[in-house]
Amino acid sequence: MKKRIVFIFIALTLVLAACGIKAAATPSVELVAPGASGAPSNEALPIPTQAYSGVTDASKGPSDLSASSTALQDRLVIMNADLTIVIPDPQAKLEAISQMANNLGGFVVSMNMDQTSTQNGKTVPEGTISIRVPADKLENAMSQIKADAVEVRNETRSGQDVTSTYVDLQSQLTNLEKAEADLQVIMDEAKDNPNSTTTSKTQDVLDVYNQIISVRGQIETIKGQMQYYEQASTYSLINVTLIAEETIKPIEIGGWKPEGVARDAIQSLIKFWQGFVNFLINLFLLILPVLVTIFGPIALVIWGIIALVKRQKRKKAQSSKV
Repeated sequence: MKKRIVFIFIALTLVLAACGIKAAATPSVELVAPGASGAPSNEALPIPTQAYSGVTDASKGPSDLSASSTALQDRLVIMNADLTIVIPDPQAKLEAISQMANNLGGFVVSMNMDQTSTQNGKTVPEGTISIRVPADKLENAMSQIKADAVEVRNETRSGQDVTSTYVDLQSQLTNLEKAEADLQVIMDEAKDNPNSTTTSKTQDVLDVYNQIISVRGQIETIKGQMQYYEQASTYSLINVTLIAEETIKPIEIGGWKPEGVARDAIQSLIKFWQGFVNFLINLFLLILPVLVTIFGPIALVIWGIIALVKRQKRKKAQSSKV
């Protein structure tokens, strides 16, 4: 019986080692036993919306997880957006964006309000806010944020398809849960082995117990990563930077605005270049072809008449000499 337990234990150790190698190939998750050397802490998990508690509901088995995964969209895509807008009142806009996130079924991740100085030395507010809204309401949220903006200085969006990573995590989770169940069977057999001494029985139980703890740590890490992907794909992140309108007003000296004069001069120069380039394009692509089409045949006829007259004159001159 003891040999059988040792044989099964070695086989499961090899299976777990193979799972560890597969997990190492996934950049988002590191399958390391908690407390071991190089093990990541709970804070290392990139879960900006809600930290994973690390507590597993024992009532949920692989079938429950599979059922929840089928409820997800066909593709898991994490959408993020960044905005920089100029606004008359950043403080009021900050509060309006926070209220809008709640109204859309989202929430505020973080917000901050600072003070900055204008070119005239006046202190004005400037803030940043990060919100999460349901992915299907991203366009609505972006439109509301830009609705009363004086200027949209920057707008970027990014998407990350994590479907394949999520499916791979599901496979790893299924294998690890099966390995945990098998290890539990081995532990029960080691406890009930009548042929082993107290010392050997204790060592066998401890070895299997350590393997179970390692597998459970890997399972919790994978579940936390899967939960992050589910939340991040369901709620899109929007980062907004709010700039006060007063900070971008041009310098004015006694009613004279050098920035406005320079802008007008540049605009006039650009208009001249545009007109000149348009003239060259029309000259070579329209005017010259039209002139050649109209006057080309006339020029050929005139050239032919002149050539004929010269030829006759040469013939008369040769005949007179003879």
